Amino acid sequence: MKAVKNNRTKFITFRLTPEEYTSITERCKTTTARKISIYMRSIVLDGKVTILTRDASLDAFMTELIKLRKELSAIGNNYNQAVKKLNSYSDYQDVKLWLLFHEKDHVLFSRKVEEIKSAINQFAESW
Repeated sequence: MKAVKNNRTKFITFRLTPEEYTSITERCKTTTARKISIYMRSIVLDGKVTILTRDASLDAFMTELIKLRKELSAIGNNYNQAVKKLNSYSDYQDVKLWLLFHEKDHVLFSRKVEEIKSAINQFAESW
Protein backbone atom coordinates (compact mmCIF):
# COMPACT_ATOMS: atom_id res chain seq x y z
CA MET A 1 0.00 0.00 0.00
CA LYS A 2 1.42 3.38 -1.01
CA ALA A 3 1.94 6.09 1.57
CA VAL A 4 -0.16 9.15 0.87
CA LYS A 5 1.88 12.34 0.48
CA ASN A 6 0.41 15.39 2.11
CA ASN A 7 2.20 18.14 0.18
CA ARG A 8 1.40 21.73 0.96
CA THR A 9 0.29 23.27 -2.31
CA LYS A 10 -1.83 26.25 -1.22
CA PHE A 11 -0.38 29.68 -0.45
CA ILE A 12 -1.60 32.46 1.79
CA THR A 13 0.13 35.75 1.20
CA PHE A 14 -0.07 38.92 3.24
CA ARG A 15 2.03 42.03 3.51
CA LEU A 16 3.98 43.25 6.52
CA THR A 17 5.87 46.36 7.41
CA PRO A 18 9.61 45.86 7.97
CA GLU A 19 9.02 46.32 11.70
CA GLU A 20 6.30 43.66 11.75
CA TYR A 21 8.50 41.25 9.80
CA THR A 22 11.41 41.86 12.19
CA SER A 23 9.12 41.29 15.16
CA ILE A 24 7.88 37.98 13.73
CA THR A 25 11.39 36.74 12.89
CA GLU A 26 12.64 37.66 16.36
CA ARG A 27 9.75 35.82 17.98
CA CYS A 28 10.38 32.83 15.73
CA LYS A 29 14.01 32.66 16.89
CA THR A 30 12.86 32.18 20.49
CA THR A 31 10.86 29.07 19.60
CA THR A 32 11.62 25.55 18.51
CA ALA A 33 10.38 26.26 14.97
CA ARG A 34 13.15 25.96 12.38
CA LYS A 35 11.45 28.16 9.77
CA ILE A 36 9.08 31.11 9.80
CA SER A 37 6.50 29.11 7.82
CA ILE A 38 6.44 26.42 10.52
CA TYR A 39 6.15 29.11 13.19
CA MET A 40 3.29 30.89 11.40
CA ARG A 41 1.39 27.62 10.74
CA SER A 42 1.63 26.66 14.40
CA ILE A 43 0.28 30.06 15.48
CA VAL A 44 -2.54 30.16 12.94
CA LEU A 45 -3.64 26.53 13.13
CA ASP A 46 -2.84 25.59 16.72
CA GLY A 47 -2.72 28.96 18.42
CA LYS A 48 0.37 27.91 20.38
CA VAL A 49 4.13 27.55 20.06
CA THR A 50 6.90 26.19 22.25
CA ILE A 51 9.17 28.98 23.45
CA LEU A 52 12.77 28.35 24.41
CA THR A 53 14.05 30.06 27.54
CA ARG A 54 17.72 30.23 28.38
CA ASP A 55 19.27 30.95 31.71
CA ALA A 56 22.46 32.96 31.18
CA SER A 57 23.91 31.88 34.52
CA LEU A 58 23.38 28.24 33.59
CA ASP A 59 25.10 28.86 30.23
CA ALA A 60 28.17 30.24 32.01
CA PHE A 61 28.12 27.31 34.42
CA MET A 62 27.91 24.76 31.61
CA THR A 63 30.72 26.46 29.67
CA GLU A 64 32.97 26.32 32.72
CA LEU A 65 32.06 22.70 33.48
CA ILE A 66 32.76 21.64 29.90
CA LYS A 67 36.19 23.27 30.06
CA LEU A 68 36.97 21.63 33.39
CA ARG A 69 35.73 18.25 32.14
CA LYS A 70 38.08 18.41 29.16
CA GLU A 71 41.03 19.24 31.40
CA LEU A 72 40.13 16.50 33.84
CA SER A 73 39.73 14.01 31.00
CA ALA A 74 43.17 14.85 29.62
CA ILE A 75 44.75 14.48 33.05
CA GLY A 76 42.91 11.20 33.62
CA ASN A 77 44.16 9.83 30.28
CA ASN A 78 47.74 10.75 31.16
CA TYR A 79 47.36 9.18 34.57
CA ASN A 80 45.95 5.95 33.09
CA GLN A 81 48.90 5.68 30.72
CA ALA A 82 51.31 6.23 33.59
CA VAL A 83 49.66 3.56 35.75
CA LYS A 84 49.73 1.13 32.83
CA LYS A 85 53.46 1.68 32.58
CA LEU A 86 53.79 1.20 36.36
CA ASN A 87 52.09 -2.19 36.09
CA SER A 88 54.69 -3.29 33.55
CA TYR A 89 57.58 -2.74 36.02
CA SER A 90 58.85 -5.69 38.00
CA ASP A 91 61.82 -4.09 39.77
CA TYR A 92 61.29 -2.18 43.03
CA GLN A 93 63.72 0.57 41.95
CA ASP A 94 61.73 1.19 38.76
CA VAL A 95 58.52 1.53 40.77
CA LYS A 96 60.22 3.93 43.18
CA LEU A 97 61.45 6.10 40.29
CA TRP A 98 58.01 6.06 38.71
CA LEU A 99 56.43 7.28 41.96
CA LEU A 100 58.92 10.16 42.20
CA PHE A 101 58.48 11.08 38.54
CA HIS A 102 54.66 11.11 38.64
CA GLU A 103 54.21 12.95 41.92
CA LYS A 104 53.63 16.22 40.04
CA ASP A 105 50.87 14.56 37.96
CA HIS A 106 49.17 13.49 41.16
CA VAL A 107 49.41 17.03 42.56
CA LEU A 108 48.04 18.50 39.30
CA PHE A 109 45.17 16.03 39.30
CA SER A 110 44.31 16.84 42.91
CA ARG A 111 44.46 20.59 42.19
CA LYS A 112 42.08 20.25 39.23
CA VAL A 113 39.62 18.23 41.28
CA GLU A 114 39.67 20.98 43.91
CA GLU A 115 39.12 23.61 41.16
CA ILE A 116 36.09 21.71 39.95
CA LYS A 117 34.69 21.43 43.46
CA SER A 118 35.26 25.13 44.01
CA ALA A 119 33.59 26.11 40.72
CA ILE A 120 30.58 23.94 41.48
CA ASN A 121 30.30 25.44 44.96
CA GLN A 122 30.50 29.01 43.58
CA PHE A 123 27.76 28.36 41.04
CA ALA A 124 25.63 26.60 43.64
CA GLU A 125 25.90 29.60 45.98
CA SER A 126 25.05 32.11 43.26
CA TRP A 127 22.13 30.04 42.03
